[in-house]
Amino acid sequence: MNETPLPADVETVLVAPTRDLGDGFHVRRALPSRHRRMVGPFVFFDQMGPVVLARGKGLDVRPHPHIGLATVTYLFEGEIVHRDSLGTVQTITPGAVNWMTAGRGIVHSERSPAEQRALGPKLSGLQLWVALPKEAEERAPEFLHYGADVLPIQREGGVELRVIVGGFQGVKSPVAVLSEMFYVDASLQSGARLALAPEYEERAFYVITGQVTLEPDEGGVFSPGEMVVVRPGAHVTLRAGNAPVRLVLVGGAPVGPRYIRWNFVSSSLEQIASAADEWKEQRFPKVPGETEFIPLPEDLSFAVRYP
Repeated sequence: MNETPLPADVETVLVAPTRDLGDGFHVRRALPSRHRRMVGPFVFFDQMGPVVLARGKGLDVRPHPHIGLATVTYLFEGEIVHRDSLGTVQTITPGAVNWMTAGRGIVHSERSPAEQRALGPKLSGLQLWVALPKEAEERAPEFLHYGADVLPIQREGGVELRVIVGGFQGVKSPVAVLSEMFYVDASLQSGARLALAPEYEERAFYVITGQVTLEPDEGGVFSPGEMVVVRPGAHVTLRAGNAPVRLVLVGGAPVGPRYIRWNFVSSSLEQIASAADEWKEQRFPKVPGETEFIPLPEDLSFAVRYP
């Protein structure tokens, strides 16, 4: 948490801790946090890298299951090959979106392309999880890919906005969603301003590079790795400092309390327990061509309820 007094329009500031996932691959996890569990339907927020992985190695996220959520993968640099139990094989590149709806259950892996491993793959991006509406938690799993060329971009006054998911300032993404939300990649030139109107009940911004000042100016200056949750109904403006800024804006309507255990998200403890048993007994569908198995972590003896 920020130790300086917060501006009146800020509910909380989350400083994303760094986690080592092995082989030199680090993530910064802003959500969930003990200070704030969800923002709108977003229940998980990881910043991957930026990193250059060792030559001969790469990202290897082995096959693992999900229920009750949608994963949203978006890259700034590098490539990831997604494979899932539906038979999907899709390489994601910067500016594109992989949207995977887990629904009642899906398994997927994420790996660096084979042709890049010899060079030492570069990787920088984000993966977010969206908690599905209660009525959609048991829907059939689905995977959708959207190329960078189909995401709308708006440029004005030194600000570039790429609307990844949902709608923002009258601009709507083609990504199919199941509840009210927004997710925007924003770049601001030095000194540029971006208004963040109360279009949605819950809103936050996360700083990737540069420093951002919140206006009305009450001493709020925010740096990379910080997620700033804005108070409901507040009209605020973000101003870039003396260098360009890149940040993402997220939020939307709350979907209600959710339980999380490992990679499972649900409004029902019973559904999470059932999914855990199904994974332990290896009854989830397989990813074609993948043979590795990650055991259910033994220390996860309970599910945490958010919020």
